[in-house]
Amino acid sequence: MEVAALIVFDHVGKSFDGGRVKAVDDVSLHVEDGEFLAIVGGSGSGKTTLLRLANRLIEADHGRITIQGEDVRTADPVALRRRIGYVFQSGGLFPHMSVATNIGITPKLKGEREADISAKVDELLDLVRLDRGEFRDRFPHELSGGQRQRVGVARALAAQPKIVLMDEPFGALDPLTRDALCDDYRALHDRLGLTTVLITHDMTEAILHADRIAVMHGGKLLAEGTAPELAKTDYAYVGELLRTPRRQAERLNALLPRGGA
Repeated sequence: MEVAALIVFDHVGKSFDGGRVKAVDDVSLHVEDGEFLAIVGGSGSGKTTLLRLANRLIEADHGRITIQGEDVRTADPVALRRRIGYVFQSGGLFPHMSVATNIGITPKLKGEREADISAKVDELLDLVRLDRGEFRDRFPHELSGGQRQRVGVARALAAQPKIVLMDEPFGALDPLTRDALCDDYRALHDRLGLTTVLITHDMTEAILHADRIAVMHGGKLLAEGTAPELAKTDYAYVGELLRTPRRQAERLNALLPRGGA
């Protein structure tokens, strides 16, 4: 049986500066239920604009976007955002709120009971591997970058969303923390049966963690598929993106000593 698409972009376009800048140019893309899709491209490729269109942080100029079969143009934007998790690059935490309050903000807005919210906060802290006794009452400025991102993921999951949108969430982290968080999030995606769209400029990250990759350039969707499928495309830009991880691996193999730690 064919898996139904959970998110559909159908000939979507978005321009800025009076129509002179086409940020998203006639993009059609399906994200299936349970899929982990990475959208890859450089700065100005349109990937973040496409993500922001999905939950109506901005409005499309033309085309149609559906989430779980519902046209986002007719959906209540607040209700739409509350059922979609969103993780920002900076974590996007409220600086004047504790970790527990940040995580519990959406359930509180939905009118859940305080006792239920408190239990949910503890459960989510466990889920993202932060000790509840140590971190519950801390404020964002008291956390490392990786800890802030873990709290950001917990907050995105607090409303038990089916869909999580991630806008370069690990880009500012050191390599070890970034690698660990990517692995942990992929495990959460599988465990919770999420549908995830990850925006990244890093093709290595996309290949290692996503089920499928969409490549954007100049507002257009150039190609989509698995890494082997992308390798068959005729677009030079896509080929260059795919060659970068291989070149880096070859250089590392030449420079690192064999054997040992």
